[in-house]
Amino acid sequence: MNSAIRILIADDHSMFRSGLRAVVDSQADLDCVAEVSDGRSAVAETARLRPDVAIVDVRMPKLDGLAATSRIVAAGGTKVLVLTTYDSDTNLYRALQAGASGFLLKSLRPEELVTAIRVAARGDAMIDPSMTRRLVGRFTKSIAPQDIPKEASHLTARENEVLLLLAAAHSNAEIATMLGVGEETVKSHVSRILAKLGVRDRIHAVVYAHQHGMVSPTEDFEQR
Repeated sequence: MNSAIRILIADDHSMFRSGLRAVVDSQADLDCVAEVSDGRSAVAETARLRPDVAIVDVRMPKLDGLAATSRIVAAGGTKVLVLTTYDSDTNLYRALQAGASGFLLKSLRPEELVTAIRVAARGDAMIDPSMTRRLVGRFTKSIAPQDIPKEASHLTARENEVLLLLAAAHSNAEIATMLGVGEETVKSHVSRILAKLGVRDRIHAVVYAHQHGMVSPTEDFEQR
């Protein structure tokens, strides 16, 4: 049997921490190893305990969650999920720059949190779908498209198709259904896309596609 995913929870609201812990404790494959209430403690306890995933609130005393995320990611070994009440583009961009493996609103359902933890633990990333779609729109409006770089030319036709669907904020399961293939096949395509583009996760693959003018958010994949 695989060992449980070890989790640290960092949030300055005790009631919310308790709720998160209850969600974690309800899953046999998840194990909460610590709870902390400020950013400095999140960094210190992560360094001491080396959890697989740290769930970090944006707004915390002593050190804000995004600065804590940057330090945790820089130390290596622990993936970070950033949770926030505030639907902010600035926080999203800072979380991505800090290396977070997820950016999710606190209004998410418990099963979505569990999924995000497992996704982060296996080295992938996810952000709230509404934020992904807005991120896509912001990039296409604010970034002048660059020439498509050499590494992107190495993508196969199917890998390009998968990348466009990723950029439209579709999950692996949705992409599998839309393309009529298995979810494991989609995962293999995504892994090859990340390797060829030299990006660390699907979020940054989406950012890459829009930075280089490879996709338009107005494309309607479901009508293809």
